[in-house]
Amino acid sequence: MTPAHPLSSLRLALMALAVTSCAALDSNNATRPDGVTDDDDAVAGEGEGEGEGEGEGEGEGEGEGEGEGEGEEGGAPPGPELFTVVKDGVHVDVVVQRPPGDVADALLLFHGTVQSDDRILDAAYDTLAQFQEILERDDLLLVSVAYPEEGLLMGDNVTHAAAALRWVREDATAAVGVTVQRVFLAGHSQGGYIVTRLNTMFTVDGVIANAPGPLDLVFRCGLEEDGLVADSITCGLLATAYGLTTDNPEAYIARSGLSFLSGHRAPILFIQGLQDSPIQLRSWPILRERMTACTDCQERRFVEVEDRGHPALFQSPQAKAAFSEVLSGQ
Repeated sequence: MTPAHPLSSLRLALMALAVTSCAALDSNNATRPDGVTDDDDAVAGEGEGEGEGEGEGEGEGEGEGEGEGEGEEGGAPPGPELFTVVKDGVHVDVVVQRPPGDVADALLLFHGTVQSDDRILDAAYDTLAQFQEILERDDLLLVSVAYPEEGLLMGDNVTHAAAALRWVREDATAAVGVTVQRVFLAGHSQGGYIVTRLNTMFTVDGVIANAPGPLDLVFRCGLEEDGLVADSITCGLLATAYGLTTDNPEAYIARSGLSFLSGHRAPILFIQGLQDSPIQLRSWPILRERMTACTDCQERRFVEVEDRGHPALFQSPQAKAAFSEVLSGQ
């Protein structure tokens, strides 16, 4: 099944909602976990990118760290530290919060869309802080990934996300002095899309995706082409590379979230606020239906939060509880 570009009755019904509410609520914009939405030229999500599966590749891994804080009395770990990761020639910055001990589970965190690369470090630090606020554990190695976005087609940064994951598994012990046991992934918005993609490439111990997107780039970019929502950088780059959605819908479909709903290797929790944007909610039922029907996926769980929008994970007690259950192995 593929999303249809011509104006269907569903698309017509959504147009009025999209025009009036997209600027404020569009989950395909850059929405940080605290609910603050960046400028309207951001589309949160990722798509087709080249990445190696688990165990593939033998590139050297490196990490150079620079501390951002000093340890407190009593042996408390220092504040967040910045490392530059290099795997198979791919460079990506990560913000690391060490745990109190030297043996720990690791949680990799992925922020939402910010578009400009001079803002991705701030996004990584902010995302680390937001997840720390909802964590019930203080014994995790936290790694917030500052994956690049500027000038990249949607999804091409999955290689940077994969490099960060491989670094945690292969090099974290030497780099930060922590022996990693279980590995979990969590992402918000575009970050949710990235962890969904990674779960089809690597076997980890659990994945949490909050409002992953964009789910259907044919639909989203088609709205822009019809002048119904503001133009975005993301759709503009795709149009330059592939032409309009009417000319080459397959290229847009290949980079849409709905194309990565099979072959999930680890249990995954999807969280969706039902007060999110019409664009997101148009495709959310499709994601849920396809993931439920998946025959080669590990356990799937869905938490729908009736009274919350895009940042539901960070606001809903129900969503926070489900998040904590994944990290505890329940």
